[in-house]
Parts: sequence; structure tokens; C-alpha cells
Amino acid sequence: MRAAVIHEPGKVSVETVPDPTPGPREVVVGVAACGICGTDLHIAEGEFAPSLPIIPGHEFAGEVVEVGSEVTEVRVGDRVAVDPSLFCGECHYCKIGRGNLCERWAAIGVSVSGGAAEFAKAPVKNLAVLPEGVRMEDAALIEPLSCVVRGFDILSARVGQHLLIYGAGTMGLMNLQMATRAGAVSVSVVDTNADRLATATKLGATAVATSADDLDRPQGWEIVIDCTGVVAAIEDGFNRVRKGGTFMQFGVSAEKAVARFSPFRIYNEEITIVGSMAVLHSYPRAAELFAAGLLDADSIITHRLPLEEYPAALEAFRAGKGLKTQVLPGKKA
Repeated sequence: MRAAVIHEPGKVSVETVPDPTPGPREVVVGVAACGICGTDLHIAEGEFAPSLPIIPGHEFAGEVVEVGSEVTEVRVGDRVAVDPSLFCGECHYCKIGRGNLCERWAAIGVSVSGGAAEFAKAPVKNLAVLPEGVRMEDAALIEPLSCVVRGFDILSARVGQHLLIYGAGTMGLMNLQMATRAGAVSVSVVDTNADRLATATKLGATAVATSADDLDRPQGWEIVIDCTGVVAAIEDGFNRVRKGGTFMQFGVSAEKAVARFSPFRIYNEEITIVGSMAVLHSYPRAAELFAAGLLDADSIITHRLPLEEYPAALEAFRAGKGLKTQVLPGKKA
């Protein structure tokens, strides 16, 4: 089969590799679409993945083409989306229900071969069968949506609150759509990209701006979510939280990045700071929300490229072109 392979930092190619073979409780999925996200950039730069080479791609969906000897839950021809999480189930964090913090954390497309290929292998327990009417290509968005669902689990957001989101990329726009569905009375979005702000307005943002200084809410917001991972945005966002409010770090920063906060303000104004890490008990709910029409996929997916263009797709994503970039193994150059 053809697959994208990250051999070493900065070296990415598309080449022929052996087809995957399923174990007893695994399936092989013919990949319809695979999304590219910040994690893939980190892997291409030599971070996150425990070893290289690796076939990346943890956001993917497709059709079951082969099942293992003990698989009864799905059949060849079923259309599925794939949760990439591979928790060990044995460590302390798994035993207390916090698998996303697993001491042996692993994931399809990070520690084992992923979906940037014609075919990908996955445990049957990681599959969500897609109902009729859901495009398989669009369903690759279920994985990032499941991260958003996890974030809202942590926030325990109440109806009628005011939210401020930093970043109108894929994750910021997904958080926006989730917040409006969850009963926020207003959702404001900050980004330096005018086109992305226009998309945020289209998707229901109450107000958009290139700086929070331009938003009319001097008392601050009950919830502020950073979806950028940029230190300057994080520090500014923390200062926009109203008394008794919550700041959530959703965006992925560089490992050595350091942001500065006022500990006195955290104490004196009872501000809560939380983080949200990947997926936890949220993928099935994200699949149902997606099937119910929570997301406007056409507004989020801006580039659909052939698998052979994976290196160029990765660079386009790095350059901030458009929003969600996908590679489609079945698409011809």
C-alpha cells in the first residue's frame, strides 16, 4: 500500500509499505480521509512519537476491509471512524479512569502506524460505526471533536455563561460550535487572521476581534479557552477571566514554553485553571454529536489533497493555510 512515512525530523515521504494484517480483535480500515493537526507537525519535528519512522495520522475514517478472527461487532463494508487512543488499561491512571494520562500512553498514528495511508489497523473496540448520511471523509473530524467533548467535561460549563476563545483554527471553531450548543449566552473569538474570524462569525460567534481589547466586556468572561498554545495569547487570556471564572488550556504549547500568571489573583479572585488532554470517554459521544449535525464540516475542512501530496499538505498546514487539511488516499493527483 501507499503511505506517508516520517523517517526522521524534517524527512517525510510517500512510499510503498507492506499492507497491515489484523490481529484476532483488530480490523483493517480502508482510509477515506485522514486529517492533519498540530500533533503531526510535532512528530515531523521529532517530538511526541516514541520512535521513528512512523506512519502518522490519528484523525481518520473509512471502510472496514478485513476483520480479525475474533471480531463479531463489525463486518467488512461497515463505515467507521477510529478512536486512536491505545491506553494500557493496567497502570494507576487507567485503573482510576484517567486513561488519557496513561503511564504507557500510546496512540495510532503516534506510536503505531496511523491513517495517512491507504489502509490502517485498529482494535475493534476503537471503532464508531457511522450511520447513513454521514460522509466518511467528514467523519475524520470526530477525533478532534472528541477532544473538545473532553474539554467540556472538564469545564462543567453551565447554561447562560459568557465564553472567550483564543484561536479560530479547527479546535477554536469546534469549541465555538460546542459552546453554542451547550447553552452559552455569548461566545467571543480572538484571532489575528481575518478570514478565520469571518468563519467564526458564520459559525455563530457573538463577537470577533484581533484583540480582546476590542471586545466590550470589561468585567471579563466566566470561561476563557486558549486554543493556540501561544504564550502571549495564554497570558492575555488569563487576564480576561472574570472573578470566580475558569481558564482552560486546550491548545498545545511547546514542551519548554513558560507562561506567567498572578498567583495572588488566582487566590484572591478564586480563578480556576484547568487543562484538557486528548480523548477520555468522549469518542462515542463525539460520534453521536457529529452524526446529529453539531459541526459544519464544509466550513472546517478547507483542503482535501491526494495522499501523494502529504508532505506538501503538512507544509501548508504549518504555514497556516486554510483550516483543516485532509489527505484522501482515494483521491487522484
